[in-house]
Amino acid sequence: MIEATDYRSAMSLLTGAVNVVTTTGVSGRHGFTASAVCSITDTPPTLLVCMNKSARSHTHFIANKILTVNVLGVHHQPISSAFSSPINSEERFQYGDWTELKTGAPVLADALVSFDCKIEQIQEVGTHTIFICPIVAIGQSEYAQGLVYFNRAYHHVGLATVA
Repeated sequence: MIEATDYRSAMSLLTGAVNVVTTTGVSGRHGFTASAVCSITDTPPTLLVCMNKSARSHTHFIANKILTVNVLGVHHQPISSAFSSPINSEERFQYGDWTELKTGAPVLADALVSFDCKIEQIQEVGTHTIFICPIVAIGQSEYAQGLVYFNRAYHHVGLATVA
């Protein structure tokens, strides 16, 4: 059997986009930093989002049944840090300029791209919950440098300037 520490060390070498995933609704406004986000299909456009069941905001995402995946640019590293810190949910939203698209979930105004979704299916696997999320709206900015996480550190990818 593979040890969890060995698995985490190996996974640290899998580069991932840095995202802030947000929700709002009957259970309030919440968010967390995530790299476990991926496309499932383009017909219909659908994302997969993974969240640790022990996260403070886990039950809120399930109750609200919506989320937005905000893909972060290099200038968002402080926002990523805030949304992965122990500060409370409302303090997290003091970082960045927030708006909304179709569902009402918080959208980071200058995110590289924001995928506004409904949570259609929920599957529990080990320590995590997998949300299957059809996309209902997309917002996109003109920033060209993305923020990624690799080998337990932030890195920049993409063009340094916008053409």
